[in-house]
Amino acid sequence: MKNKSIVTFCLLVVVAILLNLVAFFGLPGVFNEKFGGMLDANTGIRQGIDLAGGSVTTFEAQAENPTQEQMEAVKAVYETRLNGAGYTESRISVNEGGKVTIEIPNGGAPAKEGEEAGGTTAADTDAAVELLSQVAKLTFRDADNNVVLEGEDVTSAKSIYGQPSENSAQQYYVQVNFSSEGTKKFAEATGKAAAETEGRNIIQICMDENVVSAPSVATKIDSDSCVITGNFTAESSATLANQINSGNLPFEMKKITQETVGAELGQDALPKSLLAAGIGIILIMLFMIWRYRLPGLMAAVSLLIYVGLVCLAIGVFRVNLSLSGIAGIVLSIGMAVDADCIIFERMKEELAIGKSIRASVEAGFAKALSAIIDSNITTIITCVVLYMSGIGTVTGFATTLGIGVVLSMFTAIVITKILMRNLVNMGVTNKKLFYSAKKVTGGAENE
Repeated sequence: MKNKSIVTFCLLVVVAILLNLVAFFGLPGVFNEKFGGMLDANTGIRQGIDLAGGSVTTFEAQAENPTQEQMEAVKAVYETRLNGAGYTESRISVNEGGKVTIEIPNGGAPAKEGEEAGGTTAADTDAAVELLSQVAKLTFRDADNNVVLEGEDVTSAKSIYGQPSENSAQQYYVQVNFSSEGTKKFAEATGKAAAETEGRNIIQICMDENVVSAPSVATKIDSDSCVITGNFTAESSATLANQINSGNLPFEMKKITQETVGAELGQDALPKSLLAAGIGIILIMLFMIWRYRLPGLMAAVSLLIYVGLVCLAIGVFRVNLSLSGIAGIVLSIGMAVDADCIIFERMKEELAIGKSIRASVEAGFAKALSAIIDSNITTIITCVVLYMSGIGTVTGFATTLGIGVVLSMFTAIVITKILMRNLVNMGVTNKKLFYSAKKVTGGAENE
């Protein structure tokens, strides 16, 4: 039992070290994809605009006294378009006077076909602004330019590479699916078009008054879908599908300002923050060892595993890390050992009344469990509420703090418990190795 416990402890220490190395420096060849670690520019964290700089653009509604509901609809359309186009790290805020501000951080642009993810360029920013500027009103029209279907009759659209028809070549196209009412309108429109003479037997598919495709119709089509062709590339077909899916803006939005901003906190803000976090972790480890002796050493190993898990999660999920996100990480580091403190204080109380070390360890975890769960659950609920606010800086804080709290519960309840049980199984019987001997009162130790 003693030898097994020593081996288990050594393995956990090795796991803690390897976990941190993988989290920071990556591991090639995982599931045929390289994970470069949380600091890797292509596979790691994504820095917010305050850390990496980027572009800030403001749009103004071209309407008198737009309502809050209309502005929220504009925000929803913008979010859908940006997320669908790959700009997932952008921040959108609605301001007074019908204005909307969009912040796109460097590194927030999608990777082009055949390229790895990298920094946002001026061309990337211009493409994002152009995407947001478009009204994206979809209409289907006959040869006389009469509207026969509108965007409201469309349920979904997606970009596809293949043959849009039996006799056509492989190409990118957009498939549009209709609602039941839209299917009826489309059947009626194609029936009328098929009865027209050559050159007038067409259905024009228009986006913002621009004809993107005008296929001829030979027979009535009862299908609940159609395809849009037009010499698309992978990017342009995906953009069109995204525009259709995101819906129409309630009114035109005009770009009034666009500027490129540098990193508000400086380019070395992230390295300095990581250094500060590292110093904080070391100080916490030293305090725990000084305060709780051997249990403190176990808590230090558990904290090392916790740091590795947090950094791995941040890298794998590519968390958008801004100043608020860093604040969430730093706060969660402090919270990572508060559960251990509660457990060890309960253990002290049990040792003080004369219980054995083994019994005190088990009682300490059992009596502290409800307090640990209650405190962490309330924090998690707070993180969920903050995340639902939708504000970029707030959601970043909520994300990192939430990840930290969940993992701190795991390391305190599971990892620290395993380490403490192994410590007991190693045959440690001296209570002075657990805390100050002058506080140990009561009877002899009984296994």
